[in-house]
Amino acid sequence: MARSEGGEDGVSIIEPSFTVGIEEEYLLVDRETRDLAGDPCGEIIEACAERCDGQVGPELLKPQIEVGTRVCHSIAEVRENLEQLRRTVVDCAGEHGLAPIAASTHPFATWSTQKHTERERYHSLTQEMQAAARRMLICGMHLHVGIEDEELRIDLMNQLSYFLPHLLAMSCSSPFWQGRDTGLKSYRLTVFDALPRTGVPEQFSSYAEYRRHVKVLVDAGVIDDGTRIWWDLRPSERYPTLETRVMDVCTSIDDAVALSALIVCILRMLWRLRRRNQRWRIYSPMLIRENRWRAMRYGTDEGMIDMALGVVVPFPDLVEELTALVTDDAAALGCEAQIAHLPTILERGTSAHRQRAVYDAAVADGADQAEAGRQVVDFLIRETSGRTQATD
Repeated sequence: MARSEGGEDGVSIIEPSFTVGIEEEYLLVDRETRDLAGDPCGEIIEACAERCDGQVGPELLKPQIEVGTRVCHSIAEVRENLEQLRRTVVDCAGEHGLAPIAASTHPFATWSTQKHTERERYHSLTQEMQAAARRMLICGMHLHVGIEDEELRIDLMNQLSYFLPHLLAMSCSSPFWQGRDTGLKSYRLTVFDALPRTGVPEQFSSYAEYRRHVKVLVDAGVIDDGTRIWWDLRPSERYPTLETRVMDVCTSIDDAVALSALIVCILRMLWRLRRRNQRWRIYSPMLIRENRWRAMRYGTDEGMIDMALGVVVPFPDLVEELTALVTDDAAALGCEAQIAHLPTILERGTSAHRQRAVYDAAVADGADQAEAGRQVVDFLIRETSGRTQATD
């Protein structure tokens, strides 16, 4: 893993708030067929929004639904709010014979039969992006961390980029696409990367430089504003936050909260380095993209390139080193338990590992591909609702 190095002298930084907000996207499935709900009733989203004070809304495609936590001041608060949101969606969908699954792709649904939500924003997007947008039958998890200082936000974005592949590897939940095992742990990003302005973020020397680049695209009429920049990590256009977008949506809420805690701890660790006139070494996006591909392909199975050593290191070793680096930060933020959960993800597997295990076990028991896919959906329904670990 990379090492810290000396930074500029005389750096004095006020500690950011490090507030946290999670956005998760789910797919709504028919509990009988296990296929996607063709045209979910708008009453579901309305009921969810009413019960959760507007924290639930639609997404690009009609079978999708998005939740967003409040601005939270601790990981414990994040957990509590996210549990409430998931429970509300489960209950409201259940009243209509549906269920949400927290997975970045559906095991067998086809994108070509889906309709987009009737909103101007989505009309505009599908008109501009055509099939690249219509194929977006994918879900993700976005994490906002409060970093009020604009220059610090850009500096930490440059440094946090190194860790994006590690975060993706531990969140993988999209091994299947249209009824086939893709051979990847995260197929989602192969779909999302068809859009422009995606992938590993650019590196900028200042917030002003970042804004100048955005302004070029806005002035040229290519984008309306910075919300149309969809990098794996970006300064939020709407909030004083740094938004991490690389992760698949985690089926297990324990995994989602643990990875959220890890991101906040890494950012605080990088802030501490800067206070000591140090910084995380910056590496070429080309090298980060290589690890990103390894995360998409292998998840946590085959290790990643340690940029400082120049060799592929087993993923458990990387996680062990990373958790040691953020020990002080986990204590300061009160999330030691969540950081301690990270090895559990490696031991029992990501959602992608467990989906494959369910599928393979069904086939071994004589199920055909269609039935095996339905059993995967059943597993996702149960785990999204938090009701079982029986098939782990």
